[in-house]
Amino acid sequence: MRRLVAETTLTTADLVAPVFVREGIDEPQPIASLPGVVQHTRASLRKEAGRMIDLGIPGLMLFGIPSAKDAVGSEAWNPDGIVQMALRDLRADYGDSLVLMSDLCVDEYTDHGHCGVVDDHGEVDNDATLALYQRAAVAQASAGADVVAPSGMMDGQVAAIRSALDGASFPDVAVLGYSAKYASSFYGPFREAVDVTIVDGGDRKGYQQDYRNGREAMEEIRLDLAEGADMVMVKPAVAYLDILHRARLEVDVPLAAYHVSGEYAMLKAAAANGWIDGDAVALETLTAIKRAGADFILTYLATEMAQVLA
Repeated sequence: MRRLVAETTLTTADLVAPVFVREGIDEPQPIASLPGVVQHTRASLRKEAGRMIDLGIPGLMLFGIPSAKDAVGSEAWNPDGIVQMALRDLRADYGDSLVLMSDLCVDEYTDHGHCGVVDDHGEVDNDATLALYQRAAVAQASAGADVVAPSGMMDGQVAAIRSALDGASFPDVAVLGYSAKYASSFYGPFREAVDVTIVDGGDRKGYQQDYRNGREAMEEIRLDLAEGADMVMVKPAVAYLDILHRARLEVDVPLAAYHVSGEYAMLKAAAANGWIDGDAVALETLTAIKRAGADFILTYLATEMAQVLA
């Protein structure tokens, strides 16, 4: 009876798996703060993507870790950069069997760890950064991305990327805006996963949102939609269910939520200590995110939950 009248049901089709691929390694490298998650080689990523398809997971979000970094993050748009090569691998292996999403930012590729060009005063130059995002978007689309996902929170990034994609004859490549992305303390394990440290102990509060603000998030979402975003995201998820719900009431486009690294790591740590039933709490958590309004959820739990839900 409970199953019959349940208002919200989580399925494998609701899940997108964030994955990391690293240049210059021969074996997958475990990430200590993300138990069960690894930095993949190109070869191991190809195998993992096949496993996702077998489990019924509809999509993945690709993050790259290059061998070399520079001040502008040029590996983000290098045709032979790690993400572009991985996209070509997956498209060749699996065709349209998996939605290929690629994170579009330069923080993984810059030697200073910021999400854009840094000026002489140590501040991110918004407009100069937009030109880099345009180059990265076209490189990712050329390599086979179905969706590019700008996460840098630069003003005007969606409009700039949409213009570049259309100008390069990629009108069907979708833009997933990280529209309500907060300057959160829940990102620590992710920074380890992509080997990012911000120079001089800096932060991203200048271009990510204040966690005390909700109305601001709605304005950012409206701006991204006006600029041509096809989908929008709230990040993090669990601590921002109110924002997710407000967004769902306001917009009709596909709405994503990112169950981020810190949220995953806390769950895993508690489960490892025997304090919670890990699978039960994971299922409850992801169902709550869907109940709040998410159409799909980016989560490091994707492959585990796909097996639980099978």
